[in-house]
Amino acid sequence: MLDFPSMRLRIPRLCLLAALLGALRAPAAPEPSPRDDGYRGIWFTLGQKSAFGDKYSGGLGTYTANHVPLALYAKAVNKTFFVYGGSRAGQRYLYAMAGCYDHATGTVPRPTIVHDKGGVDDPHDNPSLCIDPQGHLWVFVSGRGKVRPGFIYRSAEPYSIARFERVLQSEFTYPQPRWIEGQGFLFLFTQYTRGRELYWSTSPDGREWTAPRLFAGFGGHYQTSHQAGRTVITAFNRHPGGNVDQRTDLYFLQTDDLGRTWRNAAGQAVAVPLKQPANPALVRDYTAERRNVYIHDLGLDSAGRPVILYLTSAGHQPGPGADPRWWTVAAWDGSAWRFTEITRANHNYSTGALTLEPDAWHLLGPTETGPQPLGSGAEIALWTSRDAGRTWTKTRDVTRGSAMNHNYVRRVVDAHPDFYAFWADGNPDALSPSRLYFTNRSGDRVWQLPYEMSGDTARPVECPR
Repeated sequence: MLDFPSMRLRIPRLCLLAALLGALRAPAAPEPSPRDDGYRGIWFTLGQKSAFGDKYSGGLGTYTANHVPLALYAKAVNKTFFVYGGSRAGQRYLYAMAGCYDHATGTVPRPTIVHDKGGVDDPHDNPSLCIDPQGHLWVFVSGRGKVRPGFIYRSAEPYSIARFERVLQSEFTYPQPRWIEGQGFLFLFTQYTRGRELYWSTSPDGREWTAPRLFAGFGGHYQTSHQAGRTVITAFNRHPGGNVDQRTDLYFLQTDDLGRTWRNAAGQAVAVPLKQPANPALVRDYTAERRNVYIHDLGLDSAGRPVILYLTSAGHQPGPGADPRWWTVAAWDGSAWRFTEITRANHNYSTGALTLEPDAWHLLGPTETGPQPLGSGAEIALWTSRDAGRTWTKTRDVTRGSAMNHNYVRRVVDAHPDFYAFWADGNPDALSPSRLYFTNRSGDRVWQLPYEMSGDTARPVECPR
């Protein structure tokens, strides 16, 4: 005969034991990534000063032009996602940050701290951003040479900055990840082998990567890349004798098969790795002209021909000794490269963005005199060409009457017209707060992201004009 009272005693005990064992076996729910209470960029100085100020300094949350992309629009959720180098309460303490702008509500959430750099203040460690077909955000946090490693993070949920998981730690600087439809990731980056040399790696899923493969290594290089469909294009310079202060010459390569084949603008296959300055990727020999080259951006025009935006100068130091500095475009016309000087530049590290539309090309950058006229950055203006880059006209002042210089304007991949590019400000002459801004497609409205937030979301503030 069954003893019901004793059974009533044993069943709860068995259930409790089972629950405890289940809890031990089940993985703990991952914690959300930490959030900050405002959008604050990192301020930085390289500390290489001359008679006319620092080689570069100021608000560098969207630095460098070699970190791309920094922002992208996701039509599926009507949000613009972006990453930047943030700071702890405006101090010189670097966070790799992620934010997003909800176009439906006109608000931003508190930004997410994807990676805490542990006291590093150097924006060479800033992040870049990519998205896969499932909507997962991939943040590539730059390392610095062989001293500090790079990190790859993936959002736990699609189209969300709430929580990121670390996927990989490796050696890379200046990360430039691209998702290629039907193929996977193509990742362009730099390793400090014999100077700053250019490599690529591929992955079907972001977790397993091929060994780095060298494609340019003759003294060192800085590159900037862009993607159009399955084609990835890159423009790079060279560092004679490994000296970055003598960066010169302009090169171009493209691939549409994950790096298995590289071609120049004429479509000629180019054997890599490139080992000599004179090679089929050369766009222009600036060594012979004694000109430095600082690459900003590039793209493909409506005919699929490359256009490169860059700056040239007579030397690496700020001030009139390196004048004249020129904002310049190089455009491939199908048979040769064509070069146009757009307007004079105030500083080697005043950096802008290029957009190529079927009926007009646009330069958005710090081309106008700023409140700190000899420092990096300036007031931002919009320049337009309606004849494939042959002539340019300033069509609008985007910022004016600013307290601090604006710099490192970065465009958005697949941009929504209301969030077309973003950048940071800062005083290049002295430690200052650094705020983040974005503008619309026409450049006639500018918003500041909230520097301080008391709630979970806030509305960016439109700047007076």
